[in-house]
Amino acid sequence: MNAAVTASAMRIPLSQPSIDDDDIAAVLSVLRTPSLSMGPQVAAFESAVAAYIGAAEAVAVNSGTSGLHLALAAIGVGPGDEVITTPFSFVASANCMLYQGATPVFADIDAATLNIDPARVEARVTARTRAILAVDVFGQPAPIEALNAIADRHGLTVIQDACEAIGAERHGRRVGTQAQAAVFAFYPNKQMTTGEGGVVVTDDAALGRVLRSLCNQGRDDNGTWMNHVRLGYNYRLDEMSAALGQSQLRRLDAMLDRRNRVAAWYAERLGELDGVQAPWVAPETTRMSWFVYVIRLDERIDRARLMAALAADGVPSRPYFVPIHLQPLYRERFGCRLGAFPVTERIARTTLALPFFTDMTEEQVDYVCARLAARLADAVARHAA
Repeated sequence: MNAAVTASAMRIPLSQPSIDDDDIAAVLSVLRTPSLSMGPQVAAFESAVAAYIGAAEAVAVNSGTSGLHLALAAIGVGPGDEVITTPFSFVASANCMLYQGATPVFADIDAATLNIDPARVEARVTARTRAILAVDVFGQPAPIEALNAIADRHGLTVIQDACEAIGAERHGRRVGTQAQAAVFAFYPNKQMTTGEGGVVVTDDAALGRVLRSLCNQGRDDNGTWMNHVRLGYNYRLDEMSAALGQSQLRRLDAMLDRRNRVAAWYAERLGELDGVQAPWVAPETTRMSWFVYVIRLDERIDRARLMAALAADGVPSRPYFVPIHLQPLYRERFGCRLGAFPVTERIARTTLALPFFTDMTEEQVDYVCARLAARLADAVARHAA
């Protein structure tokens, strides 16, 4: 760790997008045309994403949340149905079920990968279960093979929330082609961005047609302007975002390599610190797509005090995630309670996301780790007191 980095050296963002001149030019080029929506850029972006993932169909949408909603709607999930998912995720993974009147059923996670534990999924299957929604947490692919095997035994559909995992690989296979549909998201803190936006990919041509209709107000397969054949939504992606997405996608692999380098810098420095555990990458994850960099703290550490101290040093941090079942909505609506998913709850009490982004420098990583090291002892002592 570079001892020359001092406490007053810098202020660091938690995340920031990587935008270059080509990205800016791509957006400006659209603004110089009369076509700002439903034009050629969206179609080109969809084709580029499908080719990158290796999927037959890609349908661009205005957010990952919209994509998850459409995936469930397109496979017919509705009132009375249950969908099994993880409680350790961003709340949208479960909220999309509520949009359809379905019930989220949570299964606890694996303590090492932080992904849903297949051994706990099968016990949650009932006569009402319609689907499994897997989440690739923090860019580490979920155990999709085991989940598909469970789905096959029970006649279920698997949807993959890959919103945090564009470009990730499991057993050498790129995420996005082993479920009925997979959803990616491109919010500014993601590996690549379209501002707001997302995409749903599938190898099922019929499902792709339904997804395309649903995101475009339920219009027919030809997109006929005043012919609405199903209840749909205005979940379309605009042309400027699609142009930005194409530009970002062209350098996605390079950006993933840079994020991997930042993660390696962190791992090297954090290995020197007691009370801190760096993220673990499973052997099956042959390419990690680093979304955020989330460490785990010793339970003796007062996380809130540590976060406040780091913030005073110009280092923002966040707990990732608050378990979905402990969110106020889920407590009130479903009677969820503390103790229901002990692995998730134990992990969630100790997680901390550090600043992480594509263009982060080694000097910035040095600074974060130096301030973390300086503040840890105080956080432990205060917690013990």
